[in-house]
Parts: sequence; structure tokens; C-alpha cells
Amino acid sequence: MTPAAAAAPVRNAAAAAAVPARQASAAMPALNTQQQAAVAHRGGPLLVLAGAGTGKTLTLAARVAQRVVDGVDPNRLLLLTFSRRAAQEMAQRAGRLLHQALGLGATTAPPQLPWAGTFHSVAARLLREHAAAIGLSPQFGIIDRGDAEDLMGQVRARLGLAAPADTLPEPAPGRPGSGAPGRQRFPLKATCLAIYSRAVNRQCPLADVLRDDFPWCADALAPLKALFTAYREEKLNQATLDYDDLLLAWHQMLQVPAIAAHLGARFDEVLVDEYQDTNRLQASILQALKPTGQGLTVVGDDAQAIYSFRAAEVGNILGFAQQFQPPARVVALERNYRSTQAVLDAANAVIAQATQRCDKTLWTDRTGPRPQLVTVSDELAQARWVADHTLTLREEGLRLKQQAVLFRTSHHSAALELELARRNIPFVKFGGLKFLEAAHVKDLLAVLRWAQNPRSQLAAWRVALLVPGFGPAGARRLVQALATDADPRAAVQAFEPPSKARADWPALAALLSQLAAPGSPWPDELAAVQAWYAPHLQRLYPEDAAQRAGDLDQLARLAAASGSRERFLTELTLDPPQATSDASGPPHRDEDYLILSTLHSSKGQEWSAVTLLNMVDGCMPSDLATGSSAQIDEERRLLYVGMTRARTHLQLMVPLRFHVSQQHRHGDRHLYGGLTRFIPPPVAALFERVAPEPLAPAAAAAALPAGLVDLRARLGAPLA
Repeated sequence: MTPAAAAAPVRNAAAAAAVPARQASAAMPALNTQQQAAVAHRGGPLLVLAGAGTGKTLTLAARVAQRVVDGVDPNRLLLLTFSRRAAQEMAQRAGRLLHQALGLGATTAPPQLPWAGTFHSVAARLLREHAAAIGLSPQFGIIDRGDAEDLMGQVRARLGLAAPADTLPEPAPGRPGSGAPGRQRFPLKATCLAIYSRAVNRQCPLADVLRDDFPWCADALAPLKALFTAYREEKLNQATLDYDDLLLAWHQMLQVPAIAAHLGARFDEVLVDEYQDTNRLQASILQALKPTGQGLTVVGDDAQAIYSFRAAEVGNILGFAQQFQPPARVVALERNYRSTQAVLDAANAVIAQATQRCDKTLWTDRTGPRPQLVTVSDELAQARWVADHTLTLREEGLRLKQQAVLFRTSHHSAALELELARRNIPFVKFGGLKFLEAAHVKDLLAVLRWAQNPRSQLAAWRVALLVPGFGPAGARRLVQALATDADPRAAVQAFEPPSKARADWPALAALLSQLAAPGSPWPDELAAVQAWYAPHLQRLYPEDAAQRAGDLDQLARLAAASGSRERFLTELTLDPPQATSDASGPPHRDEDYLILSTLHSSKGQEWSAVTLLNMVDGCMPSDLATGSSAQIDEERRLLYVGMTRARTHLQLMVPLRFHVSQQHRHGDRHLYGGLTRFIPPPVAALFERVAPEPLAPAAAAAALPAGLVDLRARLGAPLA
């Protein structure tokens, strides 16, 4: 049995009967046996393993209400969540249950929960209360992510880390980039802040963070340390804390025994929602607050731990029970109120393969059709099938809003978006950037638009600013030259760029000349633009360049369906609302719409019908997330989250052929995909296999008249 399950979960009425005498009030809502056990627990630490769709929110709210009924002062009850909305919902729900349980009149308000909030909001309150004790001004300011980036950038510039070569470290021998003198790449301010945040929340040395999460920055260890030291000093000098400092300062405050004892005694009950999403710093705060676990309740599901990229640690929930002596009590909520048993059987089988997990098996009394594995020829066939299936379910009475299409990465839906637009099927997209509104997609299209219309000042301005060393002043001179010269293409070639841009400008000028040449082949033009843009993509978006490159590859595949550059740009320009951006925006009040969402953004949601795209290795798991067994396990959990969003209908799409990033300017690379490793044969047996029939060769041939081509004569023609 895995660590978190070492203390046997309560799963039956006999075990529940052993719970101490005072049970939930009769006025509480009807709870199943497992939920009652969680609500009625007293004393030591409690871990509630709340499987998907098992009534987690109701159970936690009922436990909060019951503890108040038992006599706990609401002012001495701390409820921690991961969003303000979740905290408000939990407090309101607990308040309604208290209203029932205490038999209050209709005009009497239930007790309030003044300490219900996010980790960060609670930290801010406690820090202000104890500011004098820790040497912090009570009027300290809190800066958001954008302001923190700007401050990091200012300190970075002041230290000369954005200056010429001699202030930057040379790469270590054997590392990429070594052997050539001159300026070395240093992380931009956003990346620097991301590194700082990861080190703070993971509570591990900076060198380890760079090795595990930012390997290309490993050579910058020493200057990054200096930067972060100066950044912290600057914040303290300005009596300012950033988002991560709130938790760090709370944790450091709890390292003082007197303060830790005071705060630990201040709260009789500490309840934490979504514990699988906590990072090491948050777990350390809880342990310091309640070192024996007395009065500590955490609720979560290890099978839905999918946020390691935010420094969340699944080990927190896996190891929670054994962190205390005696071990924490574990209650598993396994009755699912959302999905059918057929869907749960498949989801249970997927998560059962995880190398580390807590023991629980979801069940329900709901019946329904088996989930489907749908094999199609390629991504375009996938888009057509999904659109057809969506309309079929709609005709059967399932509104579009009750259906969702989920995918691992935002660009996986690009072909589907255009197919839905072509069919006039409205949709709203959640997670990731809207395809044609993404900055990197707009950058690429701007180059094409400038080549198509050399007087386009908007396109010229955007593209010029992509060139290193080009600022607004240089871009303004370029736009003026285009506006005044009789031949704007000649003006581009004759333009004198700013001195800092002289090294990079010729490549852009040559690209524009190539695109202006008569007979420039389409869509090879787009491949040439991609090749020029690739280093700029890496420079501008170092943290997610690979994902954004996937968007550009998808754009290239869509371009191949258009006969020319002009037609491609015209179609995108004339029909953008239905094709992408507006369709992803707020719908009209009376409009029905299909939901498109990344798997990460789908967590916490549910729909009657769910379709998962690209269930092939390389997409699920992502080829960027297979570097370790921990990454693969998280990808498996991500699939599990997607599957358990479905109430009744579940389809997993398996395109036999799918495209991958182009490594060369010419040609179109594709692979023949295999079903994701997370669906081995025993698991696949739980699905219904669906393989749409292609147009039969005989039927296709029958549509053409006989004798159109004299093949014998044509084959002999070159030899005549």
C-alpha cells in the first residue's frame, strides 16, 4: 500500500460506527457512510481522499458546519483554499448548513467564518497583524506579477545583467555556447521571476531548480543569486512584498517558536481544500502551524495532482498520513455522483497503473454506454468526426453547452476550431491563448501581411520590433520611409537600421526580398518565415517556446489548404470572428456554444459528453513531459482528470497520422501514431472501438467517367 493509504480508509458502515459518539446533526444534509465518517471525525489529523465527483465540497462544508455545531468558535476556525471564489463558496455553503443545523430563524444570519480565504490572503492578514514583531512595516505594499517582473527587470539592468558581454559569465567547458567569446544569453525578467518563484515555493537550492526546470540557465547560477539577493533587498527597502514573499514571510514567521505557538493556539481547526495542489512551502506552513496534526483536516485527490509546473508536490498528499505519529486517519470518498459506471471503470483502470497512488476505487449506481476509442486517419478527419458527433448529440437533445472537447495543449484544437467555424458551430475556448490572437501567431502573420502589402505600416511596425536592437524610434523611421518612397520594397532594402540592429536586420530584409520574388512558392513561403522567426521565438518566449512552435506548425498545416498567400490571408481576415477570436470570447446571452478546453483548465468542471483529442503517444503523454517517471505519472493523472469530467458520453480520439514540428524549411513531417501508452490492451477492452468508414474505392471510382486518361500513351510520352 502506498504511504498515504497506510492508515486504512473508512469505507463501510461498521468502520463509521466506530467514530466518536457525536455525529452530524440530523439537520445536516443526507451524507453517505464515507462522508459521514469524514464529517464526524474528532481529534487528530484527518486526510479526506475525495475522488472525482464524490461530493468533496459538500463534505468539507458539512465538516466545517459540524465543528461549529460542536462548539468550535468560528473565529478560531481557519479554512484555506486556492481561490477567493472557492473560499467564498465554501463559507457560504457552510453558513447555509449551519443555518439548518442550528435551527436559526429565517431572519437570523448564520455565524460567519472570518478566516476563510486563500493561503496568500490569510498570509497577508497575519503578516500585517505581526508586522512589528518581524520588523516589517504594517503598511507594506503587495505587488502583482506584472509589477514584480518590472522590478526584477530594473534590478537586472542596474546590476548590468542586460549589458554587453564582459559583465556576463562565460559558459562552462562542454556546455552549449562555450568556445565563442562575446555576449551570452541571460534570462529575461519574466524568466528570472519564474526561477525565483520556483525556488521559493519548492524550498530547494537554486542550483537544483536550474538543473531540473531551467537547464539552459545553469551557467547563470552566480549572477542569478546576486540578482535575487538584490531583488529581495530592493523589495524590503521599498516595504514591498511580492506574491511569493507572502508565503515565505509567513513560513519564516512560524520558525520563531513563540510566534508559532501563538498562531497554532489561535486556530482550533485548520481545514485545507485541494491539498494535492500545495507546494512544499505551503505544506511546511501547515506542519509548523499544527506540528502534531491536532485539529488539522486536509481534503484532496492524489489522482488529480496536475500542477507540478506551478511547483505543486503530489508527495504532500501521498505522505501526509505518515507525517504524524500516530498516523493521520484516512477517509476515502469513493461513491461518484457524476459519471456512469462504464466511464468510471475506464478511468479507474487508467489511474491504477500509476506507480504511486492512494488506494481508492470510484463507483456509482449510474449506468450508461461504454466510452469509445475512435480511430481516424488524421487530424483533419478527427476534426470532421468531432463536429459530426457534436451535431448528432445536439439533435438527440444534448445542448452544445453540455458538451466539451479537451486537449493536452492549446494548439491541438486549431484544426477543429476552423472546422467548427466552417460548420457554423459556435464555441468558447478556455485555457491557453486564442489561436489567432496569440502574439507569436500574430508575429508570423505580420511578416506575411507585410510581404503581401509592403505599405502595411501596422505589419511593418510589429515585425520591425521583433528585430533585436530595434526600438520605437527605429520602427517609426521605417514606417515613414515606407509611406514616402514610391517603391516601399526598395525602401526596405535601402533602409539604414539602428546601429544595435545592424547584425540582425539583413536577415529580415533578405526574407522580405525572397517573399517578393515572382513565383515565390506557397506554402514554402511560410516555412521560410518560420525559419527566420525561430530564434526570435526562443528569445522572446524562452519558457514555452516549444509549445508556441507547435501553434506555428499548426498554422503551416492550415496554410497548406489554401492555394496562395493572398487567399490564406484573405480568408483569415474576412472571417476571424467565427474562425477563432470572437468565437472564443463571451457568447451572446441566447447563444448555445460548444466548450473547448485544455485538460488543465477542465479540472473542477463536468459535462454530459466529453471528447479528448489526440490520444496518441507524443500528445498524451506530451513528448515534452516524458523525461522522468514522475512526469509520466502526472500525464497519466491529467488523462484521468479529463476522463472523469464526463457524465455519460466519453470519446477518446486516436488519429493514425499526426504532424510534428518541422525540422527543415521544406517538406512536411508526420508520424503514424500509436494509441497512448496509458490505454494498454486490458484497459482498451473497456472501450467500444469505433473506426469511421472511409469512402470506398469503388464508390470513388464510380463517380468518374471511364476513359479520362490513356495511361499507356502518357507513360510512353517522355520516351518519344
